[in-house]
Amino acid sequence: MAGTTVSPTPLLKDELDIVIPTIRNLDFLEMWRPFFEQYHLIIVQDGDPSKTIRVPEGFDYELYNRNDINKILGPKASCISFKDSACRCFGYMVSKKKYIYTIDDDCFVAKNPSGKDINALEQHIKNLLTPSTPFFFNTLYDPYREGADFVRGYPFSLREGAPTAVSHGLWLNIPDYDAPTQLVKPLERNTRYVDAVLTIPKGTLFPMCGMNLAFNRELIGPAMYFGLMGDGQPIGRYDDMWAGWCMKVICDHLGYGVKTGLPYIWHSKASNPFVNLKKEYKGIYWQEELIPFFQSVTLSKDCTTVQKCYIEISKQVKAKLGKVDEYFNKLADAMVTWIEAWDEQNSSGGKSADATNGPAK
Repeated sequence: MAGTTVSPTPLLKDELDIVIPTIRNLDFLEMWRPFFEQYHLIIVQDGDPSKTIRVPEGFDYELYNRNDINKILGPKASCISFKDSACRCFGYMVSKKKYIYTIDDDCFVAKNPSGKDINALEQHIKNLLTPSTPFFFNTLYDPYREGADFVRGYPFSLREGAPTAVSHGLWLNIPDYDAPTQLVKPLERNTRYVDAVLTIPKGTLFPMCGMNLAFNRELIGPAMYFGLMGDGQPIGRYDDMWAGWCMKVICDHLGYGVKTGLPYIWHSKASNPFVNLKKEYKGIYWQEELIPFFQSVTLSKDCTTVQKCYIEISKQVKAKLGKVDEYFNKLADAMVTWIEAWDEQNSSGGKSADATNGPAK
């Protein structure tokens, strides 16, 4: 369970990278040291590349700034957002591990109701290593958890479940609200700890948040593109949700599962709602067309890989959302560029990634 002491040899120690986007010194890692220190970190520095980001001693990391991204991807670096946490997906691309955990630098260790520190990474790993149940809902939630099982009436033919592609964690303290809700409820805090993990049913979309998120990179990695956001773009704060909608459509098509619920982190500070409104305002009304679009996307039987699925979605984005705004034509092109860059970096002949490296293991 979340809150148990961390084991001497962490699960998936050599199979998981922790990806952190940041513009500041990573002092927050000190509180995560008992849980993160034995893992490899990929730090994606946003903003001014000449700024030095301080990483606490003892962590094994590689750090990429904008100059590194441009050097590694060349012209294809145009698909990686600048001055937006969407830049984190570059870390997904250059990782060589099977699993990814990504966390924001304002997310601290939370405590469970008994007062124990929650090892968020351990719970994400449990979520990813057990199957999901996207095809039939289990009323006791995750049947693979200790103390739970499939309830009476659950088809035996579906009890093997589906491979889990994504584990979506939640947040105590500052909830992940949009700007209008922040403005209406400036003092609202999430204090409810719900001890549950649910599989999001097939055919159901959800707003994915990237601040406490883990996924199986081998199963779904190429779909985890956080879009074009931030500098030079008409929209922000929709990066993780865009990735989530694309990812969920592809998981539904390929037969993978997505879980949400535990683990919780402590989200320490609220972002400025007025700045957020400026970033979000187009997205708030665009999403009324985006959701029906994703609900109606169909992928052919020829779409047998994540890459093929993603390219097919990009074509439909251009055909159907290009009419909503020219931005979506640009985004559709960037989606193709992302897949090309992903395949280059993940082929045997891909360029080696140059980065600033921290202490080796």
